[in-house]
Amino acid sequence: MTTETADRFTDETARFRRELLAHCYRMVGSAHDAEDLVQETYLRAWRSYAGFEGRSSIRSWLYRIATNVCLTAVARRPTRVLPSGLGGPYDGPDRPPDPLGPEEVAWLEPLPDAWIAPPADDPAAVVVARESLRLALVAGLQHLPARQRAILVLRDVLAFSAAETAEVLGTTTAAVKSGLQRARARLDEAGPQPGDLLEPDDDRARALLDGYVAAFERSDARLLEQVLRADATLEATPFRDWQSGRTACIHVLASSVLGVPGEWRMVATVANGHPAAAVYRRAGGALRADGVVVLAATATGVSRVVKFGDPALVAAFGLPDVLTERPATAGRPRSPGCR
Repeated sequence: MTTETADRFTDETARFRRELLAHCYRMVGSAHDAEDLVQETYLRAWRSYAGFEGRSSIRSWLYRIATNVCLTAVARRPTRVLPSGLGGPYDGPDRPPDPLGPEEVAWLEPLPDAWIAPPADDPAAVVVARESLRLALVAGLQHLPARQRAILVLRDVLAFSAAETAEVLGTTTAAVKSGLQRARARLDEAGPQPGDLLEPDDDRARALLDGYVAAFERSDARLLEQVLRADATLEATPFRDWQSGRTACIHVLASSVLGVPGEWRMVATVANGHPAAAVYRRAGGALRADGVVVLAATATGVSRVVKFGDPALVAAFGLPDVLTERPATAGRPRSPGCR
């Protein structure tokens, strides 16, 4: 293709990259997999651009490619889950955390808000983007059959018409309507979606995150009583067991996690439209990346804590593997498309 064609392709398609990344993330539950799938989407789009005849919008055309790329990927990969997707809360006798190996389960990953954030001067778009990427929703989507997942995302999240969705998926409007009904019913069975969550830039949400961070950095379980709701849940990958109820959550954290003052350090960030923090743990005298914790903050306290225990996730939020000083805020997240 000519340079002029390449420039036109970039001008027409580049502006959709962030929303396509969000779309792929909803489909596969992994920020890093979504990044790879967007790359594949643009590669396929470039290869077929000469044959694009404009019968649909460039946006619909890209979504058709991205959705089919995702469906192919989902078909050959295990479903990504959270511990709560494996069974009910643990209520047995005390026991050490029992991690599951990567060959046993594929875990859901958090998504840095900065990867997909709309322009800051469009607050309505920011709220919509956050709501459609809440952790509970994305986790629920992973339990749907792949095509039902695609139908629900295209119709209910992206507001595609039934006819547009049918075109994207190469099916009929009747099949789309039927699939949407089944998808909504199955998502409801997976559990209600929280409706009272605070935005991460709300002062109350920030205060709850500060309290959670202080509890860890001071090794003070009593502070958690001021942060967690009575019905709070706690789950952490790569562990199967998870806890329900503030008493059970605090007991596990106090007996198995908090350690001594100075053992933990956290750096505030935002993930999936939730207040979050990159987590560091002291080892060999250095604060080393340990994972990312995401809080579901409400007006009455934190209703859910999810700790993603994968040190490699910290880099996606623009932070180093080893923390040498306390930054005021999270670093600039690594831009999608960069390695």
